[in-house]
Amino acid sequence: MGPPWQADWTKKAEEDRDALPEAARTLVHAARAELVTAADPYFRGIDTDRDLPAGMSVEPAQSTRPGGQHVLYFDHGRGWLRYQFTRRTTDPQLVIEECFWQ
Repeated sequence: MGPPWQADWTKKAEEDRDALPEAARTLVHAARAELVTAADPYFRGIDTDRDLPAGMSVEPAQSTRPGGQHVLYFDHGRGWLRYQFTRRTTDPQLVIEECFWQ
């Protein structure tokens, strides 16, 4: 299976997203769109996130766990989505666990 991936939000992340100003929510939706259409949502390899729009980048939440949670930064680091990707045969899925923008 490949993109587009299914993406779900935790209740807290969804509430945080909905509380953002409209301009910030637009940025969040653009960042989510990049995630669900990425060939590899973990952007493994050297410079694999170079095709992301300006102001976006991805890195593991912990460098010692490259297959664990990742963080997609957007708006030049002013906001981020912390997410986990579960690669299942029948239903691969992204779970966005944290949504933040300042």
